[in-house]
Amino acid sequence: MVLYKLEDFEPSYQESFDGHDIKGLGVYTQGTDEKVGTVSDVLVDEEGHFRYLVVDLGFWIFGKKVLLPIGRARIDYNVDRVYTIGLTREQAEDLPEFNERQTLDYDYEERVRGVYRQPTDYNLPVEAATPLDPLAGLDPLGSPVTPLGTTPTYARDSYTSENEPPLGTTPTTPSYARDSYTYENEPALYGLNEQDHQTLRLYEERLIASKRRQKTGEVTIGKHVETDTARVAVPVERERVVIERVTPADAGKAVSGREADFREGEVARIEIHEETADVRKEAFLREEVRVRKVVDQDTVETQETVRREELDVNSGNLPVEER
Repeated sequence: MVLYKLEDFEPSYQESFDGHDIKGLGVYTQGTDEKVGTVSDVLVDEEGHFRYLVVDLGFWIFGKKVLLPIGRARIDYNVDRVYTIGLTREQAEDLPEFNERQTLDYDYEERVRGVYRQPTDYNLPVEAATPLDPLAGLDPLGSPVTPLGTTPTYARDSYTSENEPPLGTTPTTPSYARDSYTYENEPALYGLNEQDHQTLRLYEERLIASKRRQKTGEVTIGKHVETDTARVAVPVERERVVIERVTPADAGKAVSGREADFREGEVARIEIHEETADVRKEAFLREEVRVRKVVDQDTVETQETVRREELDVNSGNLPVEER
């Protein structure tokens, strides 16, 4: 039977315990409330069932670590303690020391079990035990096992004479075969009685908000040409002929025949010019239009019907304490 450290078997084991960590809890004797040591580790089997607590007996035996079967432990998270059931200082001294480098084989476990086995253990009534799965959460109240030295009680309908050893005889410690031994053979050491101590989980629904992106439409941007009549003023020049008659200062003076030139017909030609407006069109940049998208923030509210579990306690007239 191979055993693993809890953290090696399930690295996220604390999530199964609602954030609690069994490692580091103080270990105390049940009844005397004497501190024994602290839990340094937990060993689980191939299926993740708790089998042993590794207890550092620093308060009893300095530097010694031993194995405490899970059936002999009661874990109380209300006070962050682990209570040992039926462990004495003499047993602690007799327990073989646990060494992480040592192979944990059947012979070693038998030495451990041999210290915890007592004849009265096998007369104790044990309910059907359910192994503790670390992925299902650790029972915060642990395993209620009848302490050593107490008188067992039996159900009226199931009691037989075989429950009691013959008078005048001493019950013998049973022996187990190496090849056929399982932890279920000894529920007093490895069983968890969950009938009297149970952890009930109450669930509730919550609204989880998320967002999804969807298309609401599209905007198409284009251009068109508009026509208009533009007017422009252009200053122009026009030439004209002005005929002005004046009387010279030597009017009436006789001139020679060669100077007097009598002609008929065209005697002068004057060209007349004028300016006309020459209008052409050129394209100029008028403005720029920038198109972009912006995101507006808004808050929308929605509502749904959610469910929540509440605990109903029907105790009649019996007192019930709620913590």
